[in-house]
Amino acid sequence: METQTIIIITVIALLLGGVVGYYIRQSIARKRAGTIEAELSKKIAQTKQAAEEMIAKAKQKAEEIEKKSFKDLEERQKIVIKAENRLFKREEEIEDKQKEVTALEKEANERIEKLKEIKTEIEEKRAEIITKLEKIAGLSRQQAKEELLERTEKEYCAEILERIRKLEEKGIEQYEKKAKGIIASAVQSYALSQATEIMTSSVVLPTEEIKGRIIGKEGRNIRAFEKAAGVELIVDETPGMVIISSFNPIRREIAKITLEKLLRDGRIQPARIEQEIEKAEEEINKKIKEAGEAAVYEVGVLDLPEKLVHLLGRLQYRTSYGQNVLSHSLEVAHLSSAIASEIGLNATLAKKAGLLHDIGKALDYKIEGSHTDIGGKILEKFNIDKTIISAVKSHHEEYPYESLEAMVVQAADQISGARPGARKDSIENYLKRLEDLEDIANSFSGVEKSFAIQGGRELRIFVKPKEVDDLTAHKLARQIAQKVQDELKYPGEIKVVLIRESRVIEYAK
Repeated sequence: METQTIIIITVIALLLGGVVGYYIRQSIARKRAGTIEAELSKKIAQTKQAAEEMIAKAKQKAEEIEKKSFKDLEERQKIVIKAENRLFKREEEIEDKQKEVTALEKEANERIEKLKEIKTEIEEKRAEIITKLEKIAGLSRQQAKEELLERTEKEYCAEILERIRKLEEKGIEQYEKKAKGIIASAVQSYALSQATEIMTSSVVLPTEEIKGRIIGKEGRNIRAFEKAAGVELIVDETPGMVIISSFNPIRREIAKITLEKLLRDGRIQPARIEQEIEKAEEEINKKIKEAGEAAVYEVGVLDLPEKLVHLLGRLQYRTSYGQNVLSHSLEVAHLSSAIASEIGLNATLAKKAGLLHDIGKALDYKIEGSHTDIGGKILEKFNIDKTIISAVKSHHEEYPYESLEAMVVQAADQISGARPGARKDSIENYLKRLEDLEDIANSFSGVEKSFAIQGGRELRIFVKPKEVDDLTAHKLARQIAQKVQDELKYPGEIKVVLIRESRVIEYAK
Protein backbone atom coordinates (compact mmCIF):
# COMPACT_ATOMS: atom_id res chain seq x y z
CA MET A 1 0.00 0.00 0.00
CA GLU A 2 2.74 2.30 0.93
CA THR A 3 4.44 1.63 -2.32
CA GLN A 4 1.33 2.54 -4.34
CA THR A 5 0.92 5.64 -2.26
CA ILE A 6 4.47 6.67 -3.02
CA ILE A 7 3.95 6.08 -6.71
CA ILE A 8 0.71 8.07 -6.73
CA ILE A 9 2.31 10.90 -4.84
CA THR A 10 5.23 10.83 -7.26
CA VAL A 11 2.91 10.95 -10.30
CA ILE A 12 0.93 13.80 -8.80
CA ALA A 13 4.16 15.65 -8.03
CA LEU A 14 5.37 15.18 -11.60
CA LEU A 15 2.10 16.43 -13.01
CA LEU A 16 2.12 19.46 -10.76
CA GLY A 17 5.82 20.10 -11.66
CA GLY A 18 4.97 19.86 -15.37
CA VAL A 19 2.05 22.28 -15.06
CA VAL A 20 4.09 24.70 -13.00
CA GLY A 21 7.05 24.43 -15.43
CA TYR A 22 4.73 25.10 -18.40
CA TYR A 23 3.40 28.27 -16.89
CA ILE A 24 6.84 29.41 -15.88
CA ARG A 25 8.14 28.75 -19.46
CA GLN A 26 5.23 30.66 -20.99
CA SER A 27 5.92 33.61 -18.71
CA ILE A 28 9.60 33.67 -19.67
CA ALA A 29 8.69 33.41 -23.37
CA ARG A 30 6.28 36.32 -23.10
CA LYS A 31 8.98 38.48 -21.50
CA ARG A 32 11.50 37.60 -24.24
CA ALA A 33 8.96 38.28 -27.03
CA GLY A 34 8.28 41.73 -25.61
CA THR A 35 11.95 42.49 -25.60
CA ILE A 36 12.46 41.44 -29.33
CA GLU A 37 9.38 43.36 -30.44
CA ALA A 38 10.66 46.46 -28.66
CA GLU A 39 14.00 46.17 -30.42
CA LEU A 40 12.31 45.64 -33.79
CA SER A 41 10.07 48.65 -33.25
CA LYS A 42 13.09 50.73 -32.33
CA LYS A 43 15.00 49.66 -35.48
CA ILE A 44 11.96 50.31 -37.63
CA ALA A 45 11.69 53.79 -36.20
CA GLN A 46 15.35 54.45 -36.80
CA THR A 47 15.09 53.18 -40.38
CA LYS A 48 12.08 55.40 -41.07
CA GLN A 49 13.92 58.41 -39.69
CA ALA A 50 17.03 57.65 -41.84
CA ALA A 51 14.82 57.16 -44.90
CA GLU A 52 13.06 60.44 -44.30
CA GLU A 53 16.42 62.20 -43.96
CA MET A 54 17.68 60.63 -47.23
CA ILE A 55 14.50 61.59 -49.01
CA ALA A 56 14.83 65.14 -47.73
CA LYS A 57 18.43 65.33 -48.93
CA ALA A 58 17.52 63.83 -52.34
CA LYS A 59 14.74 66.36 -52.75
CA GLN A 60 17.12 69.17 -51.85
CA LYS A 61 19.75 67.92 -54.34
CA ALA A 62 17.12 67.45 -57.04
CA GLU A 63 15.96 71.02 -56.49
CA GLU A 64 19.55 72.27 -56.80
CA ILE A 65 20.11 70.27 -60.04
CA GLU A 66 16.82 71.53 -61.40
CA LYS A 67 17.74 75.13 -60.64
CA LYS A 68 21.19 74.71 -62.26
CA SER A 69 19.65 73.03 -65.34
CA PHE A 70 17.19 75.87 -65.75
CA LYS A 71 20.03 78.37 -65.44
CA ASP A 72 22.18 76.55 -68.10
CA LEU A 73 19.17 76.28 -70.36
CA GLU A 74 18.53 80.01 -70.07
CA GLU A 75 22.17 80.80 -70.93
CA ARG A 76 22.09 78.48 -73.95
CA GLN A 77 18.85 80.03 -75.11
CA LYS A 78 20.48 83.44 -74.89
CA ILE A 79 23.48 82.20 -76.99
CA VAL A 80 21.16 80.68 -79.60
CA ILE A 81 19.14 83.88 -79.76
CA LYS A 82 22.35 85.90 -80.30
CA ALA A 83 23.52 83.50 -83.04
CA GLU A 84 20.15 83.71 -84.74
CA ASN A 85 20.31 87.49 -84.61
CA ARG A 86 23.79 87.44 -86.21
CA LEU A 87 22.59 85.09 -88.94
CA PHE A 88 19.60 87.28 -89.64
CA LYS A 89 21.92 90.30 -89.93
CA ARG A 90 24.27 88.41 -92.30
CA GLU A 91 21.37 87.28 -94.43
CA GLU A 92 20.20 90.87 -94.66
CA GLU A 93 23.73 92.02 -95.60
CA ILE A 94 24.01 89.28 -98.25
CA GLU A 95 20.64 90.25 -99.68
CA ASP A 96 21.77 93.87 -99.81
CA LYS A 97 25.04 92.90 -101.56
CA GLN A 98 23.17 90.70 -104.02
CA LYS A 99 20.95 93.61 -104.85
CA GLU A 100 24.04 95.82 -105.37
CA VAL A 101 25.73 93.16 -107.54
CA THR A 102 22.59 92.72 -109.59
CA ALA A 103 22.39 96.46 -110.07
CA LEU A 104 26.09 96.68 -111.05
CA GLU A 105 25.73 93.71 -113.42
CA LYS A 106 22.76 95.33 -115.05
CA GLU A 107 24.68 98.60 -115.38
CA ALA A 108 27.74 96.75 -116.81
CA ASN A 109 25.58 94.92 -119.36
CA GLU A 110 24.07 98.21 -120.43
CA ARG A 111 27.57 99.71 -120.83
CA ILE A 112 28.74 96.67 -122.82
CA GLU A 113 25.79 97.01 -125.16
CA LYS A 114 26.58 100.71 -125.59
CA LEU A 115 30.27 99.90 -126.25
CA LYS A 116 29.26 97.32 -128.84
CA GLU A 117 27.12 99.89 -130.55
CA ILE A 118 29.99 102.41 -130.45
CA LYS A 119 32.44 99.77 -131.79
CA THR A 120 30.09 98.95 -134.64
CA GLU A 121 29.80 102.64 -135.48
CA ILE A 122 33.60 103.04 -135.36
CA GLU A 123 34.14 100.05 -137.65
CA GLU A 124 31.58 101.39 -140.11
CA LYS A 125 33.24 104.82 -140.07
CA ARG A 126 36.68 103.19 -140.39
CA ALA A 127 35.53 101.22 -143.42
CA GLU A 128 34.13 104.44 -144.93
CA ILE A 129 37.42 106.27 -144.27
CA ILE A 130 39.48 103.39 -145.81
CA THR A 131 37.21 103.39 -148.85
CA LYS A 132 37.61 107.15 -149.25
CA LEU A 133 41.40 106.89 -148.79
CA GLU A 134 41.63 104.12 -151.41
CA LYS A 135 39.70 106.33 -153.85
CA ILE A 136 41.93 109.33 -153.12
CA ALA A 137 45.24 107.35 -153.22
CA GLY A 138 44.27 105.16 -156.14
CA LEU A 139 45.57 102.07 -154.23
CA SER A 140 43.75 99.19 -152.60
CA ARG A 141 44.31 98.39 -148.94
CA GLN A 142 46.42 95.31 -149.80
CA GLN A 143 48.53 97.27 -152.26
CA ALA A 144 49.16 100.01 -149.70
CA LYS A 145 50.08 97.39 -147.10
CA GLU A 146 52.58 95.72 -149.44
CA GLU A 147 54.16 99.05 -150.34
CA LEU A 148 54.47 100.02 -146.68
CA LEU A 149 56.04 96.65 -145.78
CA GLU A 150 58.48 96.95 -148.64
CA ARG A 151 59.60 100.41 -147.54
CA THR A 152 59.88 99.24 -143.92
CA GLU A 153 61.93 96.21 -144.94
CA LYS A 154 64.33 98.38 -146.92
CA GLU A 155 64.77 100.79 -144.02
CA TYR A 156 65.17 97.88 -141.59
CA CYS A 157 67.70 96.17 -143.86
CA ALA A 158 69.78 99.33 -144.12
CA GLU A 159 69.69 99.82 -140.34
CA ILE A 160 70.75 96.22 -139.65
CA LEU A 161 73.60 96.38 -142.13
CA GLU A 162 74.72 99.70 -140.66
CA ARG A 163 74.75 98.22 -137.16
CA ILE A 164 76.72 95.20 -138.36
CA ARG A 165 79.26 97.53 -139.98
CA LYS A 166 79.62 99.58 -136.79
CA LEU A 167 80.05 96.48 -134.65
CA GLU A 168 82.74 95.17 -136.98
CA GLU A 169 84.58 98.50 -136.85
CA LYS A 170 84.32 99.03 -133.08
CA GLY A 171 87.53 99.25 -131.07
CA ILE A 172 91.22 98.60 -131.75
CA GLU A 173 91.16 95.60 -129.42
CA GLN A 174 88.42 93.94 -131.44
CA TYR A 175 90.39 94.64 -134.62
CA GLU A 176 93.43 92.89 -133.15
CA LYS A 177 91.42 89.86 -132.01
CA LYS A 178 89.75 89.60 -135.40
CA ALA A 179 93.11 89.88 -137.17
CA LYS A 180 94.56 87.12 -135.00
CA GLY A 181 91.52 84.98 -135.76
CA ILE A 182 91.98 85.57 -139.49
CA ILE A 183 95.65 84.57 -139.26
CA ALA A 184 94.78 81.45 -137.24
CA SER A 185 92.18 80.55 -139.86
CA ALA A 186 94.62 81.18 -142.71
CA VAL A 187 97.28 78.87 -141.36
CA GLN A 188 94.78 75.99 -141.51
CA SER A 189 95.78 75.67 -145.17
CA TYR A 190 99.29 74.72 -144.03
CA ALA A 191 100.04 71.10 -144.92
CA LEU A 192 102.67 68.64 -143.73
CA SER A 193 103.35 65.12 -144.94
CA GLN A 194 101.85 62.51 -142.66
CA ALA A 195 102.50 58.77 -142.59
CA THR A 196 99.28 57.21 -141.34
CA GLU A 197 100.06 54.54 -138.76
CA ILE A 198 97.45 51.80 -138.41
CA MET A 199 97.57 49.56 -135.34
CA THR A 200 97.03 45.89 -136.22
CA SER A 201 95.81 43.02 -134.06
CA SER A 202 96.79 40.19 -136.38
CA VAL A 203 99.76 37.85 -135.90
CA VAL A 204 101.26 35.99 -138.88
CA LEU A 205 101.86 32.27 -138.35
CA PRO A 206 104.84 30.38 -139.82
CA THR A 207 102.70 27.33 -140.62
CA GLU A 208 99.07 26.25 -140.35
CA GLU A 209 100.03 23.38 -138.02
CA ILE A 210 100.96 25.87 -135.29
CA LYS A 211 97.27 26.72 -134.79
CA GLY A 212 96.72 23.37 -133.09
CA ARG A 213 99.55 24.05 -130.65
CA ILE A 214 98.15 27.52 -129.91
CA ILE A 215 94.77 25.98 -129.06
CA GLY A 216 96.31 23.12 -127.06
CA LYS A 217 94.74 19.94 -125.79
CA GLU A 218 90.99 20.53 -125.29
CA GLY A 219 91.67 24.30 -125.63
CA ARG A 220 93.98 24.45 -122.60
CA ASN A 221 96.58 26.80 -124.12
CA ILE A 222 94.16 29.29 -125.69
CA ARG A 223 92.13 29.54 -122.46
CA ALA A 224 95.27 30.16 -120.42
CA PHE A 225 96.46 32.78 -122.93
CA GLU A 226 93.11 34.66 -122.97
CA LYS A 227 92.84 34.58 -119.15
CA ALA A 228 96.39 35.81 -118.54
CA ALA A 229 96.43 38.46 -121.29
CA GLY A 230 92.83 39.68 -120.88
CA VAL A 231 92.13 39.44 -124.63
CA GLU A 232 90.21 37.23 -127.01
CA LEU A 233 92.28 35.08 -129.35
CA ILE A 234 90.47 34.21 -132.58
CA VAL A 235 91.86 31.14 -134.34
CA ASP A 236 89.64 30.48 -137.36
CA GLU A 237 90.02 29.31 -140.95
CA THR A 238 91.86 32.48 -142.02
CA PRO A 239 95.07 31.15 -143.57
CA GLY A 240 98.40 32.08 -142.02
CA MET A 241 97.24 34.29 -139.12
CA VAL A 242 95.34 34.61 -135.85
CA ILE A 243 93.43 37.68 -134.61
CA ILE A 244 93.82 39.32 -131.20
CA SER A 245 90.68 41.17 -130.05
CA SER A 246 90.49 43.57 -127.08
CA PHE A 247 89.12 47.06 -126.42
CA ASN A 248 92.32 47.85 -124.50
CA PRO A 249 95.12 48.68 -127.00
CA ILE A 250 97.90 48.07 -124.46
CA ARG A 251 96.58 44.62 -123.55
CA ARG A 252 96.29 43.89 -127.25
CA GLU A 253 99.94 44.91 -127.81
CA ILE A 254 101.12 42.82 -124.81
CA ALA A 255 99.24 39.82 -126.19
CA LYS A 256 100.77 40.35 -129.63
CA ILE A 257 104.34 40.53 -128.28
CA THR A 258 103.74 37.44 -126.10
CA LEU A 259 102.30 35.39 -128.96
CA GLU A 260 105.15 36.32 -131.31
CA LYS A 261 107.72 35.24 -128.70
CA LEU A 262 105.89 31.96 -128.07
CA LEU A 263 105.79 31.27 -131.80
CA ARG A 264 109.55 31.90 -132.12
CA ASP A 265 110.34 29.76 -129.08
CA GLY A 266 107.94 26.96 -130.03
CA ARG A 267 107.09 26.05 -126.41
CA ILE A 268 103.41 26.90 -125.91
CA GLN A 269 102.03 25.83 -122.55
CA PRO A 270 100.13 27.63 -119.70
CA ALA A 271 103.15 28.15 -117.42
CA ARG A 272 105.26 29.45 -120.30
CA ILE A 273 102.41 31.74 -121.42
CA GLU A 274 102.19 33.42 -117.99
CA GLN A 275 105.96 33.98 -117.88
CA GLU A 276 106.05 35.56 -121.34
CA ILE A 277 103.07 37.82 -120.57
CA GLU A 278 104.85 39.15 -117.46
CA LYS A 279 107.94 39.86 -119.53
CA ALA A 280 105.84 41.54 -122.24
CA GLU A 281 104.14 43.76 -119.65
CA GLU A 282 107.53 44.91 -118.37
CA GLU A 283 108.67 45.54 -121.94
CA ILE A 284 105.52 47.55 -122.80
CA ASN A 285 105.78 49.65 -119.61
CA LYS A 286 109.37 50.42 -120.53
CA LYS A 287 108.35 51.38 -124.07
CA ILE A 288 105.52 53.56 -122.75
CA LYS A 289 107.90 55.40 -120.45
CA GLU A 290 110.45 55.86 -123.25
CA ALA A 291 107.75 57.07 -125.67
CA GLY A 292 106.48 59.64 -123.14
CA GLU A 293 109.97 60.89 -122.36
CA ALA A 294 110.86 61.11 -126.04
CA ALA A 295 107.69 63.11 -126.70
CA VAL A 296 108.32 65.70 -123.97
CA TYR A 297 111.99 66.03 -125.02
CA GLU A 298 110.99 66.52 -128.64
CA VAL A 299 108.68 69.44 -127.90
CA GLY A 300 110.81 70.82 -125.05
CA VAL A 301 108.19 70.52 -122.29
CA LEU A 302 110.29 69.14 -119.44
CA ASP A 303 108.31 70.22 -116.35
CA LEU A 304 105.57 67.57 -116.49
CA PRO A 305 105.12 65.09 -113.58
CA GLU A 306 106.50 61.60 -114.17
CA LYS A 307 103.06 59.92 -114.00
CA LEU A 308 101.67 62.37 -116.54
CA VAL A 309 104.60 61.60 -118.87
CA HIS A 310 103.78 57.90 -118.48
CA LEU A 311 100.14 58.56 -119.44
CA LEU A 312 101.36 60.53 -122.46
CA GLY A 313 103.44 57.51 -123.52
CA ARG A 314 100.30 55.31 -123.44
CA LEU A 315 99.03 57.30 -126.43
CA GLN A 316 101.68 55.49 -128.51
CA TYR A 317 99.30 52.51 -128.50
CA ARG A 318 96.12 54.50 -129.17
CA THR A 319 94.78 55.42 -132.61
CA SER A 320 91.98 57.67 -133.84
CA TYR A 321 90.67 57.05 -137.36
CA GLY A 322 93.93 55.20 -138.03
CA GLN A 323 96.06 58.15 -136.85
CA ASN A 324 98.49 57.49 -134.00
CA VAL A 325 97.37 59.73 -131.12
CA LEU A 326 100.88 60.39 -129.75
CA SER A 327 102.17 61.43 -133.18
CA HIS A 328 99.04 63.56 -133.58
CA SER A 329 99.65 65.21 -130.18
CA LEU A 330 103.27 66.02 -131.10
CA GLU A 331 102.14 67.54 -134.38
CA VAL A 332 99.45 69.64 -132.66
CA ALA A 333 102.05 70.86 -130.14
CA HIS A 334 104.42 72.02 -132.91
CA LEU A 335 101.60 73.64 -134.92
CA SER A 336 100.18 75.39 -131.84
CA SER A 337 103.59 76.77 -130.95
CA ALA A 338 104.19 78.02 -134.51
CA ILE A 339 100.77 79.67 -134.80
CA ALA A 340 101.02 81.29 -131.34
CA SER A 341 104.47 82.68 -132.18
CA GLU A 342 103.22 84.15 -135.46
CA ILE A 343 100.34 86.05 -133.85
CA GLY A 344 102.12 87.12 -130.65
CA LEU A 345 100.60 84.72 -128.11
CA ASN A 346 102.22 82.57 -125.43
CA ALA A 347 103.94 79.90 -127.55
CA THR A 348 105.08 77.78 -124.55
CA LEU A 349 101.58 77.58 -123.12
CA ALA A 350 100.07 76.76 -126.53
CA LYS A 351 102.72 74.05 -127.11
CA LYS A 352 102.02 72.39 -123.76
CA ALA A 353 98.25 72.54 -124.30
CA GLY A 354 98.70 71.05 -127.79
CA LEU A 355 100.80 68.19 -126.44
CA LEU A 356 98.26 67.36 -123.70
CA HIS A 357 95.04 68.07 -125.60
CA ASP A 358 94.23 64.34 -126.14
CA ILE A 359 95.63 63.04 -122.82
CA GLY A 360 92.13 61.81 -121.90
CA LYS A 361 92.36 59.17 -124.64
CA ALA A 362 94.97 57.35 -122.54
CA LEU A 363 92.19 56.34 -120.10
CA ASP A 364 88.94 56.81 -122.07
CA TYR A 365 88.40 53.03 -122.19
CA LYS A 366 88.58 52.86 -118.36
CA ILE A 367 86.61 55.96 -117.34
CA GLU A 368 83.17 57.04 -118.55
CA GLY A 369 82.88 60.39 -120.31
CA SER A 370 84.35 62.20 -123.30
CA HIS A 371 88.14 62.34 -123.63
CA THR A 372 88.02 66.14 -123.16
CA ASP A 373 86.34 65.81 -119.74
CA ILE A 374 88.66 62.96 -118.73
CA GLY A 375 91.70 64.98 -119.85
CA GLY A 376 90.56 68.00 -117.84
CA LYS A 377 90.18 65.86 -114.69
CA ILE A 378 93.62 64.28 -115.18
CA LEU A 379 95.31 67.67 -115.56
CA GLU A 380 93.45 69.06 -112.53
CA LYS A 381 94.77 66.14 -110.49
CA PHE A 382 98.35 67.08 -111.46
CA ASN A 383 97.73 70.83 -110.78
CA ILE A 384 98.40 71.88 -114.38
CA ASP A 385 97.80 75.54 -115.34
CA LYS A 386 94.06 76.36 -115.62
CA THR A 387 94.58 77.99 -119.03
CA ILE A 388 95.95 74.69 -120.37
CA ILE A 389 93.04 72.76 -118.82
CA SER A 390 90.60 75.18 -120.45
CA ALA A 391 92.28 74.71 -123.85
CA VAL A 392 92.15 70.91 -123.49
CA LYS A 393 88.43 70.99 -122.62
CA SER A 394 87.47 73.38 -125.43
CA HIS A 395 89.44 71.89 -128.35
CA HIS A 396 86.27 70.13 -129.59
CA GLU A 397 84.06 73.15 -128.70
CA GLU A 398 82.33 71.25 -125.89
CA TYR A 399 83.26 74.16 -123.61
CA PRO A 400 83.61 77.88 -124.47
CA TYR A 401 87.03 79.30 -125.33
CA GLU A 402 88.60 81.18 -122.43
CA SER A 403 91.78 82.29 -124.22
CA LEU A 404 93.18 82.84 -127.68
CA GLU A 405 95.65 80.01 -127.02
CA ALA A 406 92.66 77.66 -126.70
CA MET A 407 91.48 78.75 -130.17
CA VAL A 408 94.97 78.12 -131.56
CA VAL A 409 95.03 74.58 -130.13
CA GLN A 410 91.63 73.88 -131.68
CA ALA A 411 92.83 75.15 -135.07
CA ALA A 412 96.03 73.08 -134.85
CA ASP A 413 94.00 69.98 -133.95
CA GLN A 414 91.86 70.49 -137.06
CA ILE A 415 94.93 71.04 -139.23
CA SER A 416 96.47 67.79 -138.02
CA GLY A 417 93.31 65.72 -138.36
CA ALA A 418 91.62 67.17 -141.44
CA ARG A 419 94.28 67.32 -144.11
CA PRO A 420 94.54 64.55 -146.68
CA GLY A 421 96.29 61.36 -145.55
CA ALA A 422 96.13 62.15 -141.84
CA ARG A 423 93.21 59.90 -141.03
CA LYS A 424 91.76 56.80 -142.57
CA ASP A 425 88.42 57.12 -144.31
CA SER A 426 86.87 55.22 -147.17
CA ILE A 427 86.66 57.05 -150.49
CA GLU A 428 82.94 56.22 -150.69
CA ASN A 429 82.15 57.85 -147.33
CA TYR A 430 84.33 60.82 -148.19
CA LEU A 431 82.63 61.48 -151.54
CA LYS A 432 79.19 60.89 -150.05
CA ARG A 433 79.83 63.48 -147.34
CA LEU A 434 80.98 66.05 -149.89
CA GLU A 435 77.96 65.32 -152.07
CA ASP A 436 75.55 65.66 -149.13
CA LEU A 437 77.07 69.01 -148.18
CA GLU A 438 76.64 70.42 -151.69
CA ASP A 439 73.08 69.02 -151.97
CA ILE A 440 72.04 70.75 -148.74
CA ALA A 441 73.43 74.09 -149.96
CA ASN A 442 71.81 73.75 -153.41
CA SER A 443 68.40 73.01 -151.85
CA PHE A 444 68.01 76.66 -150.81
CA SER A 445 66.57 79.19 -153.25
CA GLY A 446 68.96 81.90 -154.42
CA VAL A 447 72.01 79.60 -154.40
CA GLU A 448 73.84 79.63 -157.72
CA LYS A 449 76.48 76.98 -157.01
CA SER A 450 78.31 75.43 -154.05
CA PHE A 451 81.60 73.60 -153.44
CA ALA A 452 82.69 71.38 -150.53
CA ILE A 453 86.42 72.02 -150.06
CA GLN A 454 89.17 71.48 -147.44
CA GLY A 455 88.31 67.77 -147.21
CA GLY A 456 84.71 68.57 -146.35
CA ARG A 457 85.67 71.04 -143.62
CA GLU A 458 84.45 74.10 -145.57
CA LEU A 459 81.31 74.66 -147.65
CA ARG A 460 81.71 77.58 -150.07
CA ILE A 461 78.43 78.92 -151.54
CA PHE A 462 77.87 81.46 -154.31
CA VAL A 463 74.46 83.15 -154.38
CA LYS A 464 72.62 85.14 -157.03
CA PRO A 465 73.12 88.84 -156.11
CA LYS A 466 69.84 89.94 -157.72
CA GLU A 467 67.79 87.49 -155.59
CA VAL A 468 69.77 87.63 -152.32
CA ASP A 469 70.59 90.95 -150.66
CA ASP A 470 73.10 91.47 -147.84
CA LEU A 471 70.63 90.89 -144.98
CA THR A 472 69.18 87.79 -146.66
CA ALA A 473 72.73 86.48 -147.18
CA HIS A 474 73.36 86.55 -143.43
CA LYS A 475 70.11 84.69 -142.78
CA LEU A 476 70.76 82.16 -145.55
CA ALA A 477 74.26 81.29 -144.26
CA ARG A 478 72.84 80.71 -140.79
CA GLN A 479 70.02 78.52 -142.14
CA ILE A 480 72.40 76.37 -144.24
CA ALA A 481 74.76 75.89 -141.28
CA GLN A 482 71.83 74.85 -139.07
CA LYS A 483 70.57 72.34 -141.65
CA VAL A 484 74.05 70.81 -142.03
CA GLN A 485 74.29 70.50 -138.25
CA ASP A 486 70.86 68.83 -137.98
CA GLU A 487 71.12 66.39 -140.88
CA LEU A 488 74.78 65.32 -141.14
CA LYS A 489 77.19 63.58 -138.78
CA TYR A 490 80.82 64.64 -139.01
CA PRO A 491 83.90 65.09 -136.77
CA GLY A 492 84.95 68.62 -135.81
CA GLU A 493 83.21 71.52 -137.51
CA ILE A 494 82.24 72.64 -141.02
CA LYS A 495 82.75 76.25 -142.02
CA VAL A 496 79.96 77.75 -144.18
CA VAL A 497 81.20 80.61 -146.39
CA LEU A 498 78.51 82.44 -148.40
CA ILE A 499 79.72 84.78 -151.19
CA ARG A 500 77.52 87.44 -152.76
CA GLU A 501 79.43 88.90 -155.70
CA SER A 502 78.26 91.71 -157.98
CA ARG A 503 80.01 92.38 -161.29
CA VAL A 504 79.50 95.33 -163.63
CA ILE A 505 80.91 94.87 -167.16
CA GLU A 506 81.14 97.59 -169.76
CA TYR A 507 82.92 97.63 -173.15
CA ALA A 508 84.84 100.57 -174.62
CA LYS A 509 84.55 100.67 -178.42
